[in-house]
Amino acid sequence: MEFEERPISSKTVFHGHLIDVEVQQVITPHGNKTQREIVHHAPAIAILALTADNKMILEKQWRAPIAKTTLEIPAGKLDQRDADNALHAAKRELNEETRYEATSLKKISSFYTSVGCMDEYMTLYLATGLKRVSNELPQDQDEQLMLKEVTLPQALEMIDQGEIEDAKTIMAIYYWQGMNNRG
Repeated sequence: MEFEERPISSKTVFHGHLIDVEVQQVITPHGNKTQREIVHHAPAIAILALTADNKMILEKQWRAPIAKTTLEIPAGKLDQRDADNALHAAKRELNEETRYEATSLKKISSFYTSVGCMDEYMTLYLATGLKRVSNELPQDQDEQLMLKEVTLPQALEMIDQGEIEDAKTIMAIYYWQGMNNRG
């Protein structure tokens, strides 16, 4: 069975600081003409950062698209400072957002964040052996973060209670739970 659609036209309808939006006219494998709206986003990273006393670092921050604060793991997009290197971006974001560096930064997984409308590709890392940085990188001017450390049982309860609703954070917590189950 054929699945690939054939674009017949494409137009960028918005070019912004964070995203671009493209509208495509396509022909489906069955010959139907339809429209696709695609959000283009830079590759991104996220970090499950675990402290020496086995707590994860969460960030409380305002998220305009949902008009409320969220609790999330540290994350950010790759930019010109990273030269398409996700590991470099993870180290940089960990410093900028938490003021920690990790003696071990291990790739957990890479995934698309919302395949129905967006091409953002995120790499999730596990950061352990955290220590305070000696050289603090400048924080993004548009971010206001408050850090919080929680245990695994607390994090799982926060998911159950709807306090953590961010997909990458939930994925990281379930990975952490699996790590503990595997030993």
